[in-house]
Amino acid sequence: MQQTPLEVRRAFGLLFIGVSIAVGAAAILSEIAFVNKFPTLYYAIIWFGSFGITFGIIFGIFRKIIPSIRGRMKNSVKWSRNVKAINGLCWAAPFAAIGLIPSLYQYLILLGIGLGNLSTYLFMRRYSGLDNREQIIVALISLLGIPVAMVIDTSQLITSQTIAVITSRILISIAYGVGGVYALVAKK
Repeated sequence: MQQTPLEVRRAFGLLFIGVSIAVGAAAILSEIAFVNKFPTLYYAIIWFGSFGITFGIIFGIFRKIIPSIRGRMKNSVKWSRNVKAINGLCWAAPFAAIGLIPSLYQYLILLGIGLGNLSTYLFMRRYSGLDNREQIIVALISLLGIPVAMVIDTSQLITSQTIAVITSRILISIAYGVGGVYALVAKK
């Protein structure tokens, strides 16, 4: 059954809210694990568990949104190879750079989320005729979060880099949360 654009937007709203909840919960739980010097294995359990539980609940309750999400994601399959490559680089390059420059982790993760969502928004608009504003909201908040994270990281009041890392994770959570809420309340 064909979904209306509003139904697809709302499905992505739930997806984005799920990402927001999972990232926010994992960020806080990871900080607790760090402060209490838990073994490294706990971080994987925290992150996989946060996403698994959140999306298990969302997709368990709202099963009918899965085809809407899958349908919108298939739009990028029709793009040319070059467009797919550029979009992929926008998502992957900042994350790959974390391996080369781990000290910039908190900024690169915001850059990856920001550039990835920005490029996907622009290409979806141009090549698929879709105006996924929730995606541009996530992109802009993530990109604007980079200077915020830098100010916090370089502040004389903050003596621990972990504050800057959790700040970037919380900013990602906020970005997806705001984008998700927009998608849920949008009229068209």
